[in-house]
Order: sequence, then structure tokens, then C-alpha cells
Amino acid sequence: MKNISKVAVLGGGGRTGKFLVNQLLEKGFKVKMLLRNPEDFTIQYPDLEIVKGDAIDEEAIRSLLEDCQAVVSTIGQRPGEPMVASQATIHVLKAMKEFNIQRYVLLVGLNIDTPFDHKSEKTLMATNWMKINFPEIQKDRQLTYDLLVDSAVDWTLVRVPFIEFTDEKTEIAVNTEDCAGDKISARNIADFMIEEMVLNKFLKKAPFISAVL
Repeated sequence: MKNISKVAVLGGGGRTGKFLVNQLLEKGFKVKMLLRNPEDFTIQYPDLEIVKGDAIDEEAIRSLLEDCQAVVSTIGQRPGEPMVASQATIHVLKAMKEFNIQRYVLLVGLNIDTPFDHKSEKTLMATNWMKINFPEIQKDRQLTYDLLVDSAVDWTLVRVPFIEFTDEKTEIAVNTEDCAGDKISARNIADFMIEEMVLNKFLKKAPFISAVL
């Protein structure tokens, strides 16, 4: 696998994404991020490059990924807009093939199912709540997982419970079958995604991460 020096970021303007971008920059990576409204983004850094565009636009994704060695996504669904996760992943996988990029790390909720899960009653309740209340988002995110499974890239789908938007660093539990805890900080998410991007401990897997109580 190529050494990673520049990372393409989707969702970097969101609440969790900002923690991710900050940590990537602090750890010495160059960051190239896609934003619909760059004028609203306040982080300024010499190693930060912003591409204006939308994640469901194929050409915008292609421009984002050019010259990068990895892709990291914390992209969320915008209310009242077309489903974004699977469409963005279709474009990302196509551009990754074109530019010979192998590493793709994504953030999703604990509601995504895999054939390897042994979800507890608590995790199943949260999963079913999402399926009942947000069926289209659930379907779109589940399709994203299927697209990854069918792809040739080195992907990791990081599944999380309730996110606390703090800079708190705590011990975390990592499990590929069930979510052990009820919450996790955005800082812990950022640190885990970056570490996983580099160390590849969970290639082609979907680990749950949560704070240890």
C-alpha cells in the first residue's frame, strides 16, 4: 500500500468532520476536502486544500481525489435532499480506481448490518428504531456497505453509537460483532479513523467503537 501523505475528506465541514480534519492536520497529513460552501468553513491551514462541490457530483469527487493516497468520509445525510452516502461511494470507488487509490475509511451509525454481527438486544433496538423512523437513510447506508463489499479497495466502515461533540480522549472498546457502549466522543472517532487508515487493522471489516465506561 502507498504511503499516505495527502488525504481526501468527505464530510469535513460537519460536526464530526471538523474534529477529523483538525487531527489529520495536527498529525502532519495534507488534507484535501470537499465543501459545498467553502466560505462558511473557518479552519485555515497551509496544508489544507478546499475543493468546492457536492458529494453526489461525480466530477467534484474526481477533483477531490486527484493526488490523494486515501479517502476518509464522515458524510451525513442532509434533511430533505437526495440520498448521498451510496451515490458518493459510487463516485469515490470509480475515482479511486482511476487514480490507483486503495484506502477508504467511512463513518456510519451502529444501525448498519453485516453478516458477521451478533448484536445485543440494545443494539438491535437502536438498529430497528433507525429502520422504522428513517427507512430511506437506512437503505442508502446499507447499500453503501454492499458497494464496499463488492469493491476491490481496502475499506473500513467504522460504526458508532451516540456522538458527543467534544475533544475528550478516553479508552475505547472496539468490536466487530456488537457495540459495547452507548456513546463516543468526536475526538475519539477522529483518532480511531486516522489510526485505522494507517495501520489497517480492520481491512474489509466494519468495527463498532464506543467509549469504555
